Amino acid sequence: MPRAKKPRKIFVLDTSVLLYDYDAVKNFQKNDIAIPITVLEELDTFKKGNNVINLHAREFIRYLDKISDKNMLQQWIPLNGRTHGKLRVLKDESSEVDASDIFGNQKNDHRILNSALKLMEDEPDKKVILVSKDINLRIKARALNIEAEDYETVQVKDIDHLYKGKTEVKYEDAELINKFYREGNLKPGEVTESKPSSNHFYILKNHSSSALGYYNSKSELIEPVNKLAAYGVKPKNAEQTFALQAIMNPENLLVTITGAAGTGKTLLALAGALEQRRDFQQIYLARPIVPLSNKDIGYLPGDVKSKIDPYMQPLWDNLSFIKNQFKESSKPFKKIDEMVETEKLRIVPLAYIRGRSLSNVIFIVDEAQNLTPHEVKTIITRAGENTKVIFTGDIFQIDTPYLDTQSNGLSYLVDRMHDNDLYAHINLEKGERSELANLASKLL
Repeated sequence: MPRAKKPRKIFVLDTSVLLYDYDAVKNFQKNDIAIPITVLEELDTFKKGNNVINLHAREFIRYLDKISDKNMLQQWIPLNGRTHGKLRVLKDESSEVDASDIFGNQKNDHRILNSALKLMEDEPDKKVILVSKDINLRIKARALNIEAEDYETVQVKDIDHLYKGKTEVKYEDAELINKFYREGNLKPGEVTESKPSSNHFYILKNHSSSALGYYNSKSELIEPVNKLAAYGVKPKNAEQTFALQAIMNPENLLVTITGAAGTGKTLLALAGALEQRRDFQQIYLARPIVPLSNKDIGYLPGDVKSKIDPYMQPLWDNLSFIKNQFKESSKPFKKIDEMVETEKLRIVPLAYIRGRSLSNVIFIVDEAQNLTPHEVKTIITRAGENTKVIFTGDIFQIDTPYLDTQSNGLSYLVDRMHDNDLYAHINLEKGERSELANLASKLL
């Protein structure tokens, strides 16, 4: 018997998908794409502003204008480029089942659901699937028997096995560790069966001794990691030692440090940057602004500095901690104040960086888990000559709507970049803030 043909799919895209990836319509292969007219209305409200979602709204609107030239958007329009599907805008929301009646109020989400329901009625021989980054909308869709799924094209598939940057190897015999100290290196085959990733870190342990090493892809050997201090900050464990090694190594132009609150990510990045201040013209510290209720900082009173200071306070706190390692009369203490005054060290919101080319700087991006993959790419592509970029963040502590552990830019960066000679990564697990903070992390 001949195989039954699979029904052709129509993917209905929610606003959240297009704000996350304006090129999303090109990633559904030969399938058709439907855009509810409510989505266009919502995109119109997002088109003004300097955040990445505003950029994505504008880019998609331009793309739609381009492909719809001389075409009516209520008809199926062939998509250009790598896909062979078609696109149309759904105007009709008059389905037999009204989502607003069922869920009890008039909302744009319910209008989008009505568009999908009407399309299912009009195209019974096709499989209609709603695609949204909004979990609640997906649940509502399934309650109405609409197939719904997340947009997973730009996403880490297996977050449980995301690259950690380190491996602990235990030995019964101390001879290999003694050889490492004696000869100053080991061949990878003596430590691991598989070829190590570039700049991968190793903790070699025996009952009575231990050693820290990393794989140098240039020498193709595992070499010792030295316990460095950076601007008065000393690493308190093996992971922090690895982090400083990654930051201080001039060969590493891109570094990511992940870990929970209190593991020292931001402090180590800042201390390492200050230690290398003579090698760069400026140090930039930035973090994404995640305003309450998704309102732009323009809604807040005051000038730009007073608007952004509450968001940047954790960076100032870390800077103060480093200063307090020294006496007020000491040169290192005064040097930090001088760097801030002369703008050799600047704390800025990410929006101020967009569009610039960054040469001869260390650029630290804190809370990078609140960035999209597109934002991370935008930042890295701004790097000019003699620029080092350091991303820090906790991939399990996300404050941005429509991002999660798998779809945020930091996870995506770690997943795609490891095993590159210019890149180093370490995941910090041991909290070093205080005994009380560690106790709360474990028990509460």
